[in-house]
Amino acid sequence: MIDPDLLQILCCPETKLPLQEADEALLKEINQRITEKSVKNFSGSLVATVLESLLVTADGTRAYPVVEGIPVLLIDESIILKK
Repeated sequence: MIDPDLLQILCCPETKLPLQEADEALLKEINQRITEKSVKNFSGSLVATVLESLLVTADGTRAYPVVEGIPVLLIDESIILKK
């Protein structure tokens, strides 16, 4: 879980939209797709590691992984959810 105070100041580096933690259903869906080797990040690389958490843009179009409690807010590491 991301500290709520930190979450208030985080935003997508690409769109500048606020970020929120993904709900359990979305995290489960993405992790299932990761185990099926069907998730690529924005740079086109296969996401190989199951994620502990995700931060999702307010419009639900992009997600950023959280690794060992640290949000990875790199555009190339983001996962496009909807176009």
